[in-house]
Amino acid sequence: MKIKYIISIVLSILFTAIINAQQAKRVVSLAPSITKNIYSMGAQKKLVGCTNYCKTKKSDKVKVIGNAVQVNMEQLYSLKPDLVLAMGLTSAETLAMLKKLGIKYVKFETPKNFDEICQQYIETGKLLGLENQARKDVSREKAKLDSLKSRIPKLKRKSPFIFIELGIKPLFAVIPNTFMHDYIVTVGGVNIATDVSSGIISRESVLMKNPDIIFITTMGTPDDEEIKVWKSYKQLNAAEKNQIFTLDSDMACSPCPESYTATINRMICLMYGK
Repeated sequence: MKIKYIISIVLSILFTAIINAQQAKRVVSLAPSITKNIYSMGAQKKLVGCTNYCKTKKSDKVKVIGNAVQVNMEQLYSLKPDLVLAMGLTSAETLAMLKKLGIKYVKFETPKNFDEICQQYIETGKLLGLENQARKDVSREKAKLDSLKSRIPKLKRKSPFIFIELGIKPLFAVIPNTFMHDYIVTVGGVNIATDVSSGIISRESVLMKNPDIIFITTMGTPDDEEIKVWKSYKQLNAAEKNQIFTLDSDMACSPCPESYTATINRMICLMYGK
């Protein structure tokens, strides 16, 4: 009995050692949302490199090694990462070079909804040895989202038509099969851009669809100027009802569990005053 106990302890220690050996200790993030997720689960000490779009604390001394598309491979290699985490914008050339250099990488596809966002968060947690923490964070955000949904009133009439603007030159709309389209569905709205494939849309088209609500995440362009433009169209439902709002781009455009619920909270507050 004692021998079996000792064997089980030894096996447990070996299993733990193997798992720890597989956990990434020096990580490079090639997407702002990945960096945000790493901070959310408290793994920033593992982060050694990121893009110039990522938000980090100066005290963490994370090296900037390029942007989401172009990466300085010499700088990246000098950091001696044991894991590189990438998203959809990372070029095939960058991934091929990582493979050639023998650097382990994982590329996540851009999630299409909240469930996929949460799953990617958990997968990141697994890679960093923080699966339990990641699952706790996801459970918290799912509970938060359920609570937020309960604040959405049961609509007596048709669901509001919503336009989420992502850019001005060219005018860009949120389209179906994206996590930002999922915002619209979650808050009880209908996306006016369901027939837009590339995302590029004209003002004339928006005016013809006549959205009840407009959310602007223009990224780099003064929001107040764009609000004035839409308000100048007096026949526009959103202008007539004074339902033209802004969304923080860093929050709304990041596919992270916490950012998702924060965006839903703001949209509900603005739409329904709750």
